Amino acid sequence: MTRSLKTLRTVQWSMLLSILLYVAVGEVLGPSVRRIDPALSYVFSTLAVGIVGTIFVVRRTLVLRAASTLATQPEDNISLNQWKTGYITTYALCEALALFGLVLRFRGSELQQSLLFYVGGFVLLFFFRPRQPAAQAS
Repeated sequence: MTRSLKTLRTVQWSMLLSILLYVAVGEVLGPSVRRIDPALSYVFSTLAVGIVGTIFVVRRTLVLRAASTLATQPEDNISLNQWKTGYITTYALCEALALFGLVLRFRGSELQQSLLFYVGGFVLLFFFRPRQPAAQAS
Protein backbone atom coordinates (compact mmCIF):
# COMPACT_ATOMS: atom_id res chain seq x y z
CA MET A 1 0.00 0.00 0.00
CA THR A 2 2.78 2.44 0.89
CA ARG A 3 4.55 1.84 -2.42
CA SER A 4 1.30 2.45 -4.33
CA LEU A 5 0.75 5.66 -2.40
CA LYS A 6 4.26 6.90 -3.23
CA THR A 7 3.77 6.00 -6.89
CA LEU A 8 0.48 7.89 -7.07
CA ARG A 9 2.03 10.93 -5.40
CA THR A 10 4.86 10.86 -7.93
CA VAL A 11 2.35 10.67 -10.79
CA GLN A 12 0.34 13.51 -9.29
CA TRP A 13 3.35 15.81 -8.88
CA SER A 14 4.59 14.98 -12.37
CA MET A 15 1.23 15.90 -13.84
CA LEU A 16 1.06 19.11 -11.80
CA LEU A 17 4.44 20.12 -13.17
CA SER A 18 3.34 19.23 -16.70
CA ILE A 19 0.41 21.64 -16.41
CA LEU A 20 2.84 24.41 -15.47
CA LEU A 21 4.89 23.38 -18.48
CA TYR A 22 1.78 23.67 -20.70
CA VAL A 23 1.34 27.28 -19.57
CA ALA A 24 4.97 28.09 -20.33
CA VAL A 25 4.92 26.33 -23.72
CA GLY A 26 1.66 28.02 -24.66
CA GLU A 27 3.07 31.43 -23.89
CA VAL A 28 6.49 30.95 -25.43
CA LEU A 29 5.58 28.95 -28.52
CA GLY A 30 1.93 29.86 -28.96
CA PRO A 31 0.85 32.11 -31.81
CA SER A 32 -0.07 35.73 -31.34
CA VAL A 33 -3.56 36.41 -30.05
CA ARG A 34 -6.18 36.41 -32.75
CA ARG A 35 -9.90 35.94 -32.98
CA ILE A 36 -10.88 32.30 -32.73
CA ASP A 37 -14.18 30.65 -33.50
CA PRO A 38 -16.36 30.96 -30.36
CA ALA A 39 -17.83 27.53 -31.11
CA LEU A 40 -14.49 25.97 -30.16
CA SER A 41 -14.61 27.64 -26.77
CA TYR A 42 -18.17 26.46 -26.25
CA VAL A 43 -17.27 22.90 -27.21
CA PHE A 44 -14.31 22.84 -24.83
CA SER A 45 -16.37 24.40 -22.04
CA THR A 46 -19.09 21.80 -22.49
CA LEU A 47 -16.53 19.00 -22.56
CA ALA A 48 -14.87 20.43 -19.44
CA VAL A 49 -18.16 20.32 -17.53
CA GLY A 50 -18.63 16.71 -18.63
CA ILE A 51 -15.09 15.82 -17.60
CA VAL A 52 -15.52 17.35 -14.15
CA GLY A 53 -18.72 15.33 -13.70
CA THR A 54 -16.91 12.20 -14.85
CA ILE A 55 -14.12 12.85 -12.35
CA PHE A 56 -16.60 12.83 -9.48
CA VAL A 57 -18.28 9.67 -10.77
CA VAL A 58 -14.93 7.88 -11.09
CA ARG A 59 -13.95 8.94 -7.60
CA ARG A 60 -17.21 7.70 -6.14
CA THR A 61 -17.30 4.40 -8.02
CA LEU A 62 -13.62 3.43 -7.95
CA VAL A 63 -11.62 5.40 -5.41
CA LEU A 64 -14.02 5.79 -2.49
CA ARG A 65 -15.53 2.31 -2.79
CA ALA A 66 -12.10 0.67 -2.97
CA ALA A 67 -10.77 2.87 -0.15
CA SER A 68 -13.51 1.69 2.19
CA THR A 69 -12.58 -1.92 1.47
CA LEU A 70 -8.85 -1.21 1.82
CA ALA A 71 -9.42 0.41 5.21
CA THR A 72 -10.53 -2.94 6.61
CA GLN A 73 -8.61 -5.28 4.27
CA PRO A 74 -5.35 -3.55 3.25
CA GLU A 75 -4.04 -6.64 1.43
CA ASP A 76 -6.99 -6.90 -1.00
CA ASN A 77 -5.24 -6.67 -4.38
CA ILE A 78 -8.45 -6.18 -6.40
CA SER A 79 -9.47 -3.18 -4.31
CA LEU A 80 -5.92 -1.83 -4.41
CA ASN A 81 -5.90 -2.02 -8.22
CA GLN A 82 -9.30 -0.31 -8.39
CA TRP A 83 -8.07 2.38 -6.03
CA LYS A 84 -4.94 3.04 -8.13
CA THR A 85 -6.92 2.93 -11.38
CA GLY A 86 -9.40 5.44 -9.99
CA TYR A 87 -6.67 7.87 -9.05
CA ILE A 88 -4.82 7.54 -12.35
CA THR A 89 -8.06 7.98 -14.29
CA THR A 90 -8.89 11.05 -12.22
CA TYR A 91 -5.45 12.50 -12.91
CA ALA A 92 -5.71 11.81 -16.64
CA LEU A 93 -9.07 13.61 -16.78
CA CYS A 94 -7.63 16.61 -14.89
CA GLU A 95 -4.74 16.67 -17.33
CA ALA A 96 -7.23 16.69 -20.22
CA LEU A 97 -8.75 19.90 -18.85
CA ALA A 98 -5.35 21.57 -18.90
CA LEU A 99 -4.72 20.30 -22.43
CA PHE A 100 -7.90 22.06 -23.56
CA GLY A 101 -6.28 25.30 -22.42
CA LEU A 102 -3.12 24.52 -24.37
CA VAL A 103 -5.09 23.73 -27.52
CA LEU A 104 -7.04 26.98 -27.21
CA ARG A 105 -3.80 28.90 -26.73
CA PHE A 106 -2.28 27.34 -29.84
CA ARG A 107 -5.44 28.23 -31.75
CA GLY A 108 -4.82 31.88 -30.85
CA SER A 109 -6.90 32.54 -27.76
CA GLU A 110 -5.78 34.89 -25.01
CA LEU A 111 -4.02 33.59 -21.92
CA GLN A 112 -7.05 34.53 -19.81
CA GLN A 113 -9.28 32.19 -21.77
CA SER A 114 -6.80 29.31 -21.60
CA LEU A 115 -5.99 30.04 -17.98
CA LEU A 116 -9.45 28.86 -16.89
CA PHE A 117 -8.67 25.37 -18.18
CA TYR A 118 -5.12 25.35 -16.82
CA VAL A 119 -6.26 26.41 -13.36
CA GLY A 120 -9.22 24.04 -13.36
CA GLY A 121 -7.04 21.05 -14.19
CA PHE A 122 -4.33 22.10 -11.72
CA VAL A 123 -6.69 22.73 -8.80
CA LEU A 124 -8.60 19.48 -9.29
CA LEU A 125 -5.38 17.51 -9.67
CA PHE A 126 -3.97 19.11 -6.51
CA PHE A 127 -7.21 18.66 -4.56
CA PHE A 128 -7.47 14.92 -5.29
CA ARG A 129 -4.16 13.93 -3.75
CA PRO A 130 -3.90 10.28 -2.78
CA ARG A 131 -4.59 9.51 0.85
CA GLN A 132 -4.03 6.37 2.87
CA PRO A 133 -7.41 4.64 3.24
CA ALA A 134 -8.47 4.71 6.89
CA ALA A 135 -11.44 3.22 8.71
CA GLN A 136 -14.16 5.80 9.09
CA ALA A 137 -15.47 6.55 12.58
CA SER A 138 -19.15 5.85 13.09
